[in-house]
Amino acid sequence: MINRDLSSEFLRLSGLFPVVTLVGPRQSGKTTLCKMLFPDFLYFNMEDVRNREMIASDAFDFFLRQNQNIILDEVHNMPEVFSAIQVLVDEHPERRFILTGSSNFALMEKITQSLAGRTAALTLLPLSLNELNGFSADTDALMFNGGYPAVWSTARTSTDVCRHYYNTYIERDVRKIVNINEMTQFQHFMRLCATRVGCEFNASELSNEIGISVKTAQNWLAVLNVSYIVAMLPPYFRNIGKRIVKRHKLYFFDTGLVCFLLGIESKEQLQNHPLRGNIFENLVVTEFLKSRYNAGKESNVYFYRDSQQKEVDIIQERDFDCLYAFEVKSARSYHSDFEKNLNYFRTLFKESVKSTQTLYDGSFELDSPNNGYLNFRNNKAYFG
Repeated sequence: MINRDLSSEFLRLSGLFPVVTLVGPRQSGKTTLCKMLFPDFLYFNMEDVRNREMIASDAFDFFLRQNQNIILDEVHNMPEVFSAIQVLVDEHPERRFILTGSSNFALMEKITQSLAGRTAALTLLPLSLNELNGFSADTDALMFNGGYPAVWSTARTSTDVCRHYYNTYIERDVRKIVNINEMTQFQHFMRLCATRVGCEFNASELSNEIGISVKTAQNWLAVLNVSYIVAMLPPYFRNIGKRIVKRHKLYFFDTGLVCFLLGIESKEQLQNHPLRGNIFENLVVTEFLKSRYNAGKESNVYFYRDSQQKEVDIIQERDFDCLYAFEVKSARSYHSDFEKNLNYFRTLFKESVKSTQTLYDGSFELDSPNNGYLNFRNNKAYFG
């Protein structure tokens, strides 16, 4: 059993709220975590039509008769139960519900409407480096395997797991919201997104390549985003409004899925792939996101790029106007050239910059707030 970093926050919130909602991509370990932390709760999988039929006639009466705390897995398949849960926890505040969902298309909107003030929401992403600390794996293996627990806890290969994941996602989630005549184009869109990992998302460019409208490309990206396939990193501006409207950088929540979509079939093939550096950057960026979500916090991560094409890979805003800047390099040797854009960023934002660091694949480290450098596995870098 792999210990999950989210566990302590999950347990804490379950003592404060009658309902805790756990969302995240399929196969990220939500069911396993819920059963491990709450072994005495009754468990119902809402993908099972028998459970839905059993509850549908009178959800309130059904939950009341159980007289136990309950886990409702994949609850997005039956969002009508939220009203019954609301009434039940209002009348019986000692009762506890754990809700999980792998589709965020309408789930959080329904929860916000029905369970406002009664639920805490958490996100469980694929395994973090800290959670994989007990496994021996080189850098290319980490990127190729990704973070789906099934890759690390079973004999299945990353390719097998990702193929099953991809097919399940297309068949169960996407088919519900994308016109069936567009499925081939959507799958082409996903693979093209993988070729642009670590790059600013350009809807016009992708729409021209696939033969779809810009609006369709934007809608499809939103589908990938809310179903936890891709993460969109906003640019850093002091003007918060600009962060919303400017182009975001595209990353995937799992590098194993990126490799699958790119047709990479082994870590040896990855070693010489032209996008290896981008995939390494993807790995590090998502570690920042995982560290935040595992602490029950929202993302505070951005990137910086200006009109002179000066770029810093990661900007983390801790507290108000306290900036921590990171360059990400897949190299195993440190070079002073890595500091150029960090120094430039420091001159722009001066006293707001509290630390500039390079995260790379080398073994030598300098723990310093001024152009320090750390191995990317060093968990110290990600917490903030």
